[in-house]
Amino acid sequence: METLIIMSLVLAILQLWIIPMTIDIKNLNWMVGNRENPLPEKPLLARAKRAGSNLQESLPAFLALALLSMILSIDVTNAACWWLIFRVAHGVLYIAGIAYLRTLAYFGSIGSLIAMACALI
Repeated sequence: METLIIMSLVLAILQLWIIPMTIDIKNLNWMVGNRENPLPEKPLLARAKRAGSNLQESLPAFLALALLSMILSIDVTNAACWWLIFRVAHGVLYIAGIAYLRTLAYFGSIGSLIAMACALI
């Protein structure tokens, strides 16, 4: 379970910082500056930021359930692994602009959280 927690945090770093920075790398001077004047966002960058925001809504619940499973010694590894797979797929599909598959990945991740919670009850 520890590995999945670390992998979820790596996913958060990728989605919240590295991917948006890479997409907007040509504005590096602005990123390291004072950012007093906002730059217009490209649609790809806007989607990447929204995907990161969506991950922020789901990550605390995942971390809480994962830590509870470790404290209670209840194995939820399978559901946690599926949550991570669905969240990676959701991020990729969101950035690529593939709406319907993205929605399926989102609901898959919610289902995984529900499965983790049910196993802990």
